[in-house]
Amino acid sequence: MQLKNDFNTVRKRSMHICAPLKTEDYVVQPVVDVSPPKWHLGHTTWFFETFLLKPHFPGYKEFDPNYNFVFNSYYETVGARVIRTDRGNLSRPAVEDVMRYREHVDKAMQALLDTPLSEEMKTLVVLGLNHEEQHQELLYTDIKFILGHNPLMPAYSDTAVDNYIAPATDKPFVDMEAGLYDIGYKGDGFCFDNELGRHTVYLQPYSIAAQLVTNGEYLAFMEAGGYTDFRHWHAEGWDWVKKNEVKAPLYWHHVDGKWQHYNWQGLQPVNENDPVCHISYYEATAYAAWKGFRLPTEFEWEAASAQFSWGQRWEWTESAYLPYPGFVKAPGAIGEYNGKFMVSQMVLRGGSEVTPPNHSRATYRNFFHPSLRWQFTGIRLAK
Repeated sequence: MQLKNDFNTVRKRSMHICAPLKTEDYVVQPVVDVSPPKWHLGHTTWFFETFLLKPHFPGYKEFDPNYNFVFNSYYETVGARVIRTDRGNLSRPAVEDVMRYREHVDKAMQALLDTPLSEEMKTLVVLGLNHEEQHQELLYTDIKFILGHNPLMPAYSDTAVDNYIAPATDKPFVDMEAGLYDIGYKGDGFCFDNELGRHTVYLQPYSIAAQLVTNGEYLAFMEAGGYTDFRHWHAEGWDWVKKNEVKAPLYWHHVDGKWQHYNWQGLQPVNENDPVCHISYYEATAYAAWKGFRLPTEFEWEAASAQFSWGQRWEWTESAYLPYPGFVKAPGAIGEYNGKFMVSQMVLRGGSEVTPPNHSRATYRNFFHPSLRWQFTGIRLAK
């Protein structure tokens, strides 16, 4: 019964996220990293149809054989798929068709969840729910990019307000002693395979900021010429700045002599007390260098995470995304979930204002390419 309740809760939340959208918003793909909202709704549905209903529910009637091609994301094991850059060309299936697809699969899943499930099937359902929660965060980030790059900069919702208040602290940094620390997931609950392989690391003494870098602090970096001084930047980051003419965080606009940024309510004045957001790894490291600090490694972050508040921004770390000791990819399509992306990406820790409730944890390893900043990414310093 709990699994069925969890299924219904997660599936309804995806629809709740999309409720403020107009039909036209569902089909836009401004850049390759952003998927149209209707594709997210179809892909998360495809997951349950492909990995649970078709192989495990006798008599299930596939909604449309073409949808495996349309909504498969990157699973080579499952067959051919629409390439990522072409998702915005999918005027068909229509939004109404995708909604009928969700209803069809949800109805069949209700029946499946009323039957005795093997442990393998329960594991797949839980994975599917966590997979959809990942896409719920992507829905928020992609919707913000779509609306934030619309020339009219329309509001997503007047009620989606981030009321972040930084917790009070007497010390700007948390001091950590040198020693051995256990890293990785431990417990009986759900985790992704890239969190497994709990192991011990030795850390030198270090200090990690108790608070995230704020807009006001980052603005000081900008006003000091941070985007025009190569000395703060990695060579690759400096090339990125020049090529893309980057002068501020994503969504920031200089209007009538003042900085404003696009948020859920449209174009609004920048609140200097909020944690800076939509920052690339390149920008995070440049800011840290300008301040005379650095970013924490993912191991330093995890070892100290119980001693500071986190979850408002995904926090860039100084760690490349690599497997833990003993990491083994699962057989078949499920094994493609994380392992094959362990190259040319950096680890982020924490969570964000759009991370689904109870989805993240201290061992959660997010990962993106260094140039990407459409996610709700921020900066925590270390020394």
